[in-house]
Amino acid sequence: MLLEHLPALAKTKIVLASASPRRHELLQLLGLKPEVIPSKFEENLSKDLFSKAAEYAVATAKGKALDVTQLLATQGKAVDLIIGADTIVEHDSEILEKPANADDAARMLGKLSGNKHLVHTGMVLVVPSSNPGVEGPLMSSASVTTAVQFDELSNDTISAYIASGHPFGKAGSYGIQGPAATFVKHIDGDFFNVMGFPLNAFANEVSDLIAAGHLKLMS
Repeated sequence: MLLEHLPALAKTKIVLASASPRRHELLQLLGLKPEVIPSKFEENLSKDLFSKAAEYAVATAKGKALDVTQLLATQGKAVDLIIGADTIVEHDSEILEKPANADDAARMLGKLSGNKHLVHTGMVLVVPSSNPGVEGPLMSSASVTTAVQFDELSNDTISAYIASGHPFGKAGSYGIQGPAATFVKHIDGDFFNVMGFPLNAFANEVSDLIAAGHLKLMS
């Protein structure tokens, strides 16, 4: 597991290719000190190219991670690890991302009301300095899915939540770490995944990179 490596990992140069304050906060909970460099990757991949929603999330996370990897290479800036992540909500085979406006948020929350949905997070880790004999940096990827059951939401509840501003910038138009926690009757899986970053999967992926000698840690 990762715990025994955390003191050394805290000294490594880690970049989070995301502006998400929740992902940054979760990494800080581990004692890590990632530099935040938001990706400019356009999150507009065609959903028709993917048979599973989780694959779409991983592909978007890869785009984010590689975008920042290329930016840092252009700047000549050396880092040890780049983290890309993308979280989406799936309901009835429809991918729900960040709402475009209040009407879109109301539409999504209406769909989720009283129903179960899936939260998928795709995560891609890039080790720029490690090249296992193939072109490009070494990458490790994973996806995690959590099932979430919502209570019935009245129109007044949905309107009040939208008026609070909380739905915006969040997949599926809600964040489980805020007032929308009151919507949740049950979850099956990783809670932190619903927040936007699966810590257990991250720990396992990084541990594997360390064990394989791809990610070098300072003593």
